[in-house]
Amino acid sequence: MRKKTKKKNNHYVYMLESKNGKLYTGYTTDLEKRMEAHKQGKGAKFTRAFGFKELRYHEKFSNKIKAMQREAEIKKL
Repeated sequence: MRKKTKKKNNHYVYMLESKNGKLYTGYTTDLEKRMEAHKQGKGAKFTRAFGFKELRYHEKFSNKIKAMQREAEIKKL
């Protein structure tokens, strides 16, 4: 019988820069996969419209609530 290993929950808030210099803030549980989706134009309406230049910033959280609160804080700036 295989022993189940509990996967550590990671929650990220990130900011990326579009090709025209605009910033986008988002939330994800898989930062690498999300950046790849943005690069392919599949991540969000924002990146489909303005393109993806680079990941500028990210923060890691242990739970979704804290990450979502931080995302809201950043978006208010």
